[in-house]
Amino acid sequence: MPTLTRNEVRRRLALFAKQWAEAKSEKSQAQTFWLRFYECFGIRAESATIYEQSVKRLGGDQGFIDSFIPGKLIVEHKSAGKDLDAAFDQASTYFLALKEAERPRYIITSDFARFRLYDLGSGQRYECTLAELPKKADWFSFLSDESPGEVLEESPINREAAYRISRLHEALLQAKFKGRDLEVFLTRLLFCLFADDTGIFGANGQFRRLVESTRPDGKDLGASLAELFQVLNQPVEERQSSLDEALASFEYINGSLFADNTRIPAFNHELRTLLMECVTLDWSGISPAIFGAMFQGVLEEHEPAESRKASRRELGAHYTSERNILRVIDPLFMDDLRAELEAAKRNKPRLQALYNRLPTLTFFDPACGCGNFLVIAYRELRRLENEVISLLFNRGGQTKGLIDVEHLCRVSVNQFYGIEIDESAAHIARVALWITDHQMNMEAAALFGTTRATVPLVASPTIVCANALRTNWHEVLNAANCDYLFGNPPFVGKKEQTLEQKNDVAPLFRDLKGAGVLDYVCAWYLLAAVYLRSNPGIKAAFVSTNSITQGEQVGVLWSHLLSQGIHIHFAHRTFRWSNEGKANAAVHCVIIGFGLRESANPRIFDYSKDLKGEEAPIVIKAKRINPYLVDAPDVCLTKRTQPLCVVPVMNYGSMPIDDGHLILSPEDRRAFVAESQLNKALIREYMGGDEFINGHKRYCLWLVDAPPAAVKQSRLVMGRLALCRKFRENSGRGTTKNLADYPGLFGEIRQPDSSYLLLPKVSSENREYMPIGFIKPTVIANGSALIVPNARLYHLGILTSAMHMAWMRATCGRLESRYQYSSSIVYNNFPWPDGVTEKQFAEIETRAQDILNARALFPDATLADLYDVNAMPKELRVAHKKLDNAVDAAYRFKGSDNDPARVAYLFEMYQKLASPLVTVATKTKRRAVA
Repeated sequence: MPTLTRNEVRRRLALFAKQWAEAKSEKSQAQTFWLRFYECFGIRAESATIYEQSVKRLGGDQGFIDSFIPGKLIVEHKSAGKDLDAAFDQASTYFLALKEAERPRYIITSDFARFRLYDLGSGQRYECTLAELPKKADWFSFLSDESPGEVLEESPINREAAYRISRLHEALLQAKFKGRDLEVFLTRLLFCLFADDTGIFGANGQFRRLVESTRPDGKDLGASLAELFQVLNQPVEERQSSLDEALASFEYINGSLFADNTRIPAFNHELRTLLMECVTLDWSGISPAIFGAMFQGVLEEHEPAESRKASRRELGAHYTSERNILRVIDPLFMDDLRAELEAAKRNKPRLQALYNRLPTLTFFDPACGCGNFLVIAYRELRRLENEVISLLFNRGGQTKGLIDVEHLCRVSVNQFYGIEIDESAAHIARVALWITDHQMNMEAAALFGTTRATVPLVASPTIVCANALRTNWHEVLNAANCDYLFGNPPFVGKKEQTLEQKNDVAPLFRDLKGAGVLDYVCAWYLLAAVYLRSNPGIKAAFVSTNSITQGEQVGVLWSHLLSQGIHIHFAHRTFRWSNEGKANAAVHCVIIGFGLRESANPRIFDYSKDLKGEEAPIVIKAKRINPYLVDAPDVCLTKRTQPLCVVPVMNYGSMPIDDGHLILSPEDRRAFVAESQLNKALIREYMGGDEFINGHKRYCLWLVDAPPAAVKQSRLVMGRLALCRKFRENSGRGTTKNLADYPGLFGEIRQPDSSYLLLPKVSSENREYMPIGFIKPTVIANGSALIVPNARLYHLGILTSAMHMAWMRATCGRLESRYQYSSSIVYNNFPWPDGVTEKQFAEIETRAQDILNARALFPDATLADLYDVNAMPKELRVAHKKLDNAVDAAYRFKGSDNDPARVAYLFEMYQKLASPLVTVATKTKRRAVA
């Protein structure tokens, strides 16, 4: 059967999860459970899987695999609540008992309610609940006939190399060999391992033979390595004539890699064995994209008492995958260089000019980490140079055997500059570039028959170990000599910044009004704007958290950058981060290319159909890219205290300021009512965003206008009030202390006396429409909700429409990846339609009521159920689509049915409505209405 679409798989999994929500018995239900599970992926289970597969385990006893797809999957299923760790251990025994050809890459353990997926290829474990399966459908894509191939940077050689080095590293730590000595030793060792398998030392295997020649107990291994490192730092002509022949055969390395005198670990049999495991692996296939990230992860794993791991996490370091690096450097410079090469193929003077220009270009990463961006940029530049050399110096169609290729390859690592605060990471960045240089030399040799020598390391990249926010970038690379500025500055939110980081940004943010809301990464943008002023020809691009293009940060950061003349050249809209570090960062990112000169070809890369960023983005040619990364005028929304248009005011819900003493669970409420039926009148339903969306119940004591006698008659009520009074009296805030005189009242009361609209402050990013609805005045709205008193069906219709949802997604802040709605940014800046006719007004109200009616068809469903993108009922979706059409007509919008088109249209409206003349007229109209 044809491969199912991703959405169809998710839809099937949503139905599957509901159908099996109550399953508990392995014996009677497991086999059917997995048959239905496979059907969600379009697999005919009877032909593709084996149930109760018999295997003879290593101990000789017989076992039965619950479900088995040869070469792909083992399933071990348990009854509800059973130990899934034990289930994995059992599945592991089956794995070992299978023939090599039948051993799978994946193991799943489950007890119906929980799923654990083990990827034996990557060593990763993933876990989710049955209800979460639709969201995790991509985890199981390997089940389909056309499962995606592996990305190069995730190859087995990289994983195995990291595993073996990690084991050696841990053993050295346990032997109390640590600190900078350990870092230097490991970086030198890594270079030797790579050099040994790629001919850098001379004949392959020299280093392996040196290690193998040492004693099995390891007692002489440390001395042998110390002597080798000294030799590698000596030119051949300066070495002792009496030097052992095995050592004398090593090439001279230089390049400061082996210059410092540091301690060498004392080896024993165990440590030597672990080093031998590393030596016997073929290191020639290590991907440059993962080299730095993988080994930095190794160096971070210090003893618990040491802080390297924590410090790197606090620095916000996230190691970038090759895919994401290419998303930066391709539109920044490689696309242009490739286009230039294509145009010059039949024009030798232009080709010669390009060839002459390549070795003059300079590249600067002011937060370079282990050098991944520099490594990939260097690799791509060398490959482009090889193409140019082949075209320029082609001898009768033959490139093999070119004369003097050593001097024809002129692109060098000394064109690359970086700043990195962590010393070991800076050291690894240099090594990674040298290794990449050798890989590129080997590629040139394969193309042309000869190549330039890798060693001695004559050229070196400039990697400065320093704090980039306290360093003059011109001292690393003068802006006058810089062509491209790029990288992946640290991701640290405003609340997560350490005191040292706050001190880093304080001088940069000092004159920026409202800078207290900015993320740490914003400091790099501010410094880049200053740096670019010294050379307007520089093109820049940074990977950043998407928060700098949302919410209140936009008005602060981008208002300043635009005033400095910054133009956005290209942008990758929000996609989910992927990296090759040991702990994959769970963040949502954007990539922004910018400069002081306008771009002739602004491009937006959109991932709205695949936030994981695994599929090719939709490329949008734009006229102008604004700070919200849409093709629209340069607009930066700032906080407003009143709506831009004449509409009801939005407020927060009421705030108890009570330390929880006025809030009741359903169990608490039952206890209060059991004490006295009079207590019913003192208790109200208490609703915030979570209760509204997920149908959870909470209650509160609401004593506004409550008779004192009714309050005093309840021992439980009086006990809660006493606790509330004590909390307020002990508060360090004066305003809270003053509230102690009124322990039965909420600290901030905003409860309407008529029905009101409720909007959750936080809502899932996976919903097409954020749930909004009318609430009775007897239900108390809390601080996790926003309310609009005096709203009509018309206001509900506009706010729940695709038009407003598009605006919300573009302008709201984020809590992790969830939408965080704001009255001052999203609602108060929202341009409502003007000139709405009575007919249009009535149509919107009718369609809004249709949505409420559609919801009412499913009284047992929560709003979370109804607005799940896969489980949304047809009746509700149709009602929303009809409302969207009505709202679009009221806006006179005729653009495409997508967020970018709507947001661009709304920004143009906003720009007109926010002009001074319109603002004055709106204020006058608002006073007249009041």
